[in-house]
Amino acid sequence: MSQDKTPVSSVASDIVSPDIVWHSHALDRKQRETANGHPAFVIWFTGLSGSGKSTLAGALEQTLFLQGIKTYLLDGDNVRHGLCSDLGFSEADRRENIRRVGEVSKLMVDAGLVVLTAFISPNRAERQKVRELMQAGQFIEVYVDTPLEVCEGRDPKGLYKKARAGELRNFTGIDAVYEPPEQPDIYLDGSQPVESLIGKLLFILKSDGILPA
Repeated sequence: MSQDKTPVSSVASDIVSPDIVWHSHALDRKQRETANGHPAFVIWFTGLSGSGKSTLAGALEQTLFLQGIKTYLLDGDNVRHGLCSDLGFSEADRRENIRRVGEVSKLMVDAGLVVLTAFISPNRAERQKVRELMQAGQFIEVYVDTPLEVCEGRDPKGLYKKARAGELRNFTGIDAVYEPPEQPDIYLDGSQPVESLIGKLLFILKSDGILPA
């Protein structure tokens, strides 16, 4: 992506002030899950730009919503309009972008929701950090594996064209590295039709007991 913003200098520190004390609330995630009738977790779609992440996440959310599942979708472009509007596309800012999304996802899981996220999230280490924020089984990594040539052929935002022309720097897949998951929880061939991929996702989520059958 283009570095058209000044990188944020105050990337969040792991050090928490001793004056900040965690406050436990009367209601907890288990109670919210019981009220909702389903467990809370994150479905984290990762893949190249144009791989189909957002399309799949949106289609899955609609399907789950119609089944009475309480959901929320976090999309890469959308969070850049608000929560992460102060971030550019330097390596540090991209890490901070994913860190913030991970923390928001954790809060939404605590609220009892099924959270769907669609982010390139190119670095394995950053995805692993988000996984470690969650309890076991609450982070489901979905790798949408779409060949670069297919993504470029789609190029819904015209970003590959700009990257090839040198108008965008540090664009994942062109001059920035994407590290595919080595053992994703769910693997999808992004060149396949959306309908068949949604069917596969639902089958896995229900057959593995992640969602009620």
